[in-house]
Amino acid sequence: MKSFKRYVLTVGGTAALTIAIAFAIFGSPLADAQPAQPVQPSAEKQEQAPPVVTQPDKRETDQEGTPGRQPGDSIQVGSGSATAPAAGAPPAPAGVPVAGARPFYDELAARPIMEDGTYWLPKSVNSVADDSDRMFYAVLGLSIFFFIAIAGAVVYFVWKYRHRPGMKAEPSAAHNDALEVTWTIIPTIICVFLFYYGWRTYVHVVTPPNKAVEVNVLAYRWSWQFTHYNGVEDVDLHVPVNRPIRLVMTSKDVLHAFYAPVMRVKQDIIPRRYTYAWFFPTKPGTYRLTCAEYCGTDHSQMGKSQDKKDASGKIVEHGRRAVVVVHKEGDYERYLAEKFDEQKGGGDPIEHGKKLYEKKGCNACHTLDGTIKIGPSFKGKWGTTVTTNAGPVTFDENYVRESILTPNAKYQPGFPVGTMPAFEGQLKERDIEGLIAWMKTLK
Repeated sequence: MKSFKRYVLTVGGTAALTIAIAFAIFGSPLADAQPAQPVQPSAEKQEQAPPVVTQPDKRETDQEGTPGRQPGDSIQVGSGSATAPAAGAPPAPAGVPVAGARPFYDELAARPIMEDGTYWLPKSVNSVADDSDRMFYAVLGLSIFFFIAIAGAVVYFVWKYRHRPGMKAEPSAAHNDALEVTWTIIPTIICVFLFYYGWRTYVHVVTPPNKAVEVNVLAYRWSWQFTHYNGVEDVDLHVPVNRPIRLVMTSKDVLHAFYAPVMRVKQDIIPRRYTYAWFFPTKPGTYRLTCAEYCGTDHSQMGKSQDKKDASGKIVEHGRRAVVVVHKEGDYERYLAEKFDEQKGGGDPIEHGKKLYEKKGCNACHTLDGTIKIGPSFKGKWGTTVTTNAGPVTFDENYVRESILTPNAKYQPGFPVGTMPAFEGQLKERDIEGLIAWMKTLK
């Protein structure tokens, strides 16, 4: 009984002393969780940013399930071109054929993904990830050390005390106070420090700063929609460098998961509710973005654009998946201004429809080369007669419009029913007209 009391007092005293030392060294984790102020660009860098003006947000509707801004909120509007890169835009990636000029932000998104790092982890470009990386390597180092120590001891004792002719086994000691206290105190200290540091890091990771740049994320099979504060929507996530980014995420259909390895951000996205994540990017570049929750047929191709083919059908440029683009100082505002002009300022309806085909994830089910995926191909369909559950129907403006808004009203037999989401209330009239104009060109 005395040994048990001594054991309890030893463990309890060690744990209390370790916690006190941890608080003295690191401070309270709740104090560290207070919202930090975002890094503001210097006055000199602010002068380099393109001029913008503000005007009320006149969007007709918000995306279903996506938190939007209220009428009267300010947005940024610029005068950048949506069809040609501005002066000083980065060159196209080497070896990638480009049909015509593209905006600078599309060029950035098409660049090779940056993922330098070690065997264990890609190099972090998120200042919030430093603590979690230290935790990972600390646990990894401790695991390797104790594995070698324990495995080595097992091998040594098996060899030393192996059965040999003429040798008699010696009786083992009932207990050893010094040994028992040692193997209790050392693991207790290690576990308490790991718990405390992990708790401190977790509180920091789940507490974004008050003035973070907020981006709404809508995940659906099989693409992403990132909506910025001025209403700009994109399949790629564009963010500024050296400013905290807060993601407000929801799903239109099934479970998804936002995963950006270099940011050390992985968060489930759930239908009919919001989940959150934040990070603080420290280096401009193009980085990998994946869905880390299996969501169906094209789970591994979330946000993938269509392959580009020549007249003979040969692929001249492979489609790419959605990425995270971290902009240098000033370029994020330029991106918002030019993208706003592209999406809200009119332009070629055919080009607009083509971009919607990829941005809304139509390419996940409908091909342009005649091959069959989940849904029918769009190639050569315009003006033809298609068989539906309601009888023969001409593939024209009315049929396309009805199929976009209420896809289950007239569906083609042989294809799964209910897979395509209804876009009623999610697309403006200009969007539908653009899709129709573009589909007329698919011969």
